[in-house]
Amino acid sequence: MNTAIQLLEAPMPTTAAKPATVASTDLLWQAVASRDARMDGILYYGVRSTGVYCRPSCPSRRPRRENVEFYFAADAAERSGLRQCRRCQPRLKASHAADATVRRVVDYIRENLEGTITLKTISAAVGMSAFHLQRVFKQATGITPHEYAEAQRMATFKLSLRAGNSIAEATYEAGFGSSSRLYENAHAKLGMTPAAYRKGGAEQEIAYAVAESALGKVLVAATEKGICRIALGDDEEMLIHSLYGEFTKARISRDVSTLRMAVKQVLEYLGGERTSFDLPADIRATAFQLRVWKELQKIPYGQTRSYEEVAARIGRPQATRAVARACASNPVALLVPCHRVVRKDGGMGGYRWGVGRKEALLRRERRKS
Repeated sequence: MNTAIQLLEAPMPTTAAKPATVASTDLLWQAVASRDARMDGILYYGVRSTGVYCRPSCPSRRPRRENVEFYFAADAAERSGLRQCRRCQPRLKASHAADATVRRVVDYIRENLEGTITLKTISAAVGMSAFHLQRVFKQATGITPHEYAEAQRMATFKLSLRAGNSIAEATYEAGFGSSSRLYENAHAKLGMTPAAYRKGGAEQEIAYAVAESALGKVLVAATEKGICRIALGDDEEMLIHSLYGEFTKARISRDVSTLRMAVKQVLEYLGGERTSFDLPADIRATAFQLRVWKELQKIPYGQTRSYEEVAARIGRPQATRAVARACASNPVALLVPCHRVVRKDGGMGGYRWGVGRKEALLRRERRKS
């Protein structure tokens, strides 16, 4: 497979007394749509049409996305006039969502972005040795506290640019000590220069097409470099809205003709007539996501691997949960076959596009192989 993959730090949630901005909502909606219990206590979603807010794993029927707002504190949701859901009781059932040590580290980093953050300052703040802190945090999240802090700074920088602030203002707000430090890895983490990113991908052209498949609606989108999204769902409007939410100022247009061959390959795969793709990809990823996604592409058609096996194969045996998160954030269904990763006991685990579709894909691949 000819795959051109760019690197981009995915937005990380930041504690705020207001809803998340559009720049971050795509990943947050994924957590809600997949009922990701790992985000309980970290993320809350409010439904304007009902006036309630819930935790991501709430068993209630998923609302329409356009009615949803995201919050990172229950108090923030209630200050917006929402009341907690009686069914999932988000205030009562959120405390188990994150390990206490990891939670303290995350809170410290978020609150001190403008200062100097080192392993020494973090360990002093949480009352733990630097060695033990590094070990516990990395085992739980798959990254080091330093890597998290850098990702958080970049996420803050990106959100600030999307809010209309100047590059200088966003640099200061995110805690980058100088513009040179920002620009050292800016293209790798933004996928473009800060100036271009500030325009919301305004210089980028994206074509998309939506088709009916054996597993529901499928959206295929591409830049001039390759496929940037393959999404599965039941609601065409929601699939398109998700694409626009990620590239708020890109020139996006429906172009069935340009994507005819790409859509044909996807439909053939979903129909059991194809076992591989001949499509270039243009997707952004963190370094860790990139390692995981490349490993997933090595899983043979008709076979599966457990999250633990994938973590071991990339040399990070303790990063099982981080592998699961990388699978959940995969923007190109099928092209990166995250559906081939299951739980150690053989259970399906989660799937961004619906567990029912995951089961159907695996059954079809096993029959075909």
